[in-house]
Amino acid sequence: MVGDLKMLKEKLAGKPWITYSLIAVNIVVYLLMTVVGGSESVNVLLAFGAKFNPLIALGQWWRLFTPMFLHIGIEHLILNMVTLYFIGMQIEMLFGPTRYLLLYLLSGIGGNLASFAFNPGISAGASTALFGLFGAFFMLAENFKNNPYLRAYAKQFLLLIILNVAFSFVGNADLSGHLGGLFAGFLLAYIVGLPRKGMIERHKRILALIALVIIYVLMWNIGLKNL
Repeated sequence: MVGDLKMLKEKLAGKPWITYSLIAVNIVVYLLMTVVGGSESVNVLLAFGAKFNPLIALGQWWRLFTPMFLHIGIEHLILNMVTLYFIGMQIEMLFGPTRYLLLYLLSGIGGNLASFAFNPGISAGASTALFGLFGAFFMLAENFKNNPYLRAYAKQFLLLIILNVAFSFVGNADLSGHLGGLFAGFLLAYIVGLPRKGMIERHKRILALIALVIIYVLMWNIGLKNL
């Protein structure tokens, strides 16, 4: 236990370069969208790769990836980037840069798959990936109940997570994408694990992987049937 805490504290002393890079990419893409016609233009959103079910079904699978780097309006961008800064740097330091990047990107894809399955409209935003990071915090709280350091970290962001989930039920938020990202992140956190081997039991990682693959396949098939 003491060794685990020391290792995690040492990780937190590093710089979250992946988080900084993700924020930079999102800002650059937003500026490019603004220059060519505006981030709220449907044509610009589609040109940059927003999630649009008919085009995905036609083979444009990259639209399950690119939407997590697009934002509709400056308020949307600022809210998501502030959240990414505070949540992302903690997850990056705990999981390490490689695991964190996989967690972020695959959660975003999972959220967009859920949106493909249940939301027929155009959607974009980093929220699918951000909710995956929320899901990772839930995994920490669930799997490390007896680790006061990890439990404290999960509790620290619990209110922010609850508020974001609550806001997903109002307005024009893509609820299916948010919840899809949340569940994907929870399972992916088990799969990628923490840097120290043995911290997560092997059978849990295998079960999480099987569950994630099944969910992704189901979301894809449901999306195709709903067209």
